[in-house]
Amino acid sequence: MSEISKATLKRFPVYLKALRKLSSNGMKRIKSAELSKYVDIRATTIRHDFSLIGQLGKQGYGYDIEELIDIFAKQLGEDYDQDMILIGVGRLGKAILNYNNWNHVAGEIVCAFDLQAEKRRNEDKVNVPVYHISELAEKIPAGCEIAILCIPSGAQEIVDELHRLGVKGIVNFTREHFVLPEGMIKSDVDVVSTIEELVFEVNSRKK
Repeated sequence: MSEISKATLKRFPVYLKALRKLSSNGMKRIKSAELSKYVDIRATTIRHDFSLIGQLGKQGYGYDIEELIDIFAKQLGEDYDQDMILIGVGRLGKAILNYNNWNHVAGEIVCAFDLQAEKRRNEDKVNVPVYHISELAEKIPAGCEIAILCIPSGAQEIVDELHRLGVKGIVNFTREHFVLPEGMIKSDVDVVSTIEELVFEVNSRKK
């Protein structure tokens, strides 16, 4: 198998989500041009990405959807579908929980932790158990490796505790700096910076 770039790897979850949805709708096979309409990725890019994995399809026949699902799930890891936790159930945290009803994606948030757990449990749009942050070690799901961080402060202490409990990946929505323990990885989500980059690109195209 050829070496796969980060840009290509980022498209794999997109493919997997679409293929699972198509499978649930009863589709058995699909051509790159058809898949292109579902994922908004050019058919030539799809064919190139798939070719890096192996000879997956047949000309005139297309791709076997179940075979693709199995291949992409293995590429992304056998434990791709796993339980995740949310730290911080403020406005952003609740918005993420509301989106937790997604289908055909990588796992789901099964519980949350907050300093005001009792208050959060009584609020709307909280559709998972909410525990006090002090119960993290006791209530974290067995084998949980992904945590979503939505707290305004105290990130370093929480990240260190998550590391001790076996969490390997952080989806970071905070704007607070923290040192990542050895062996952990994180993905920063900064909406403001993303908007700024988009504004810059739009303005640059006017010149």
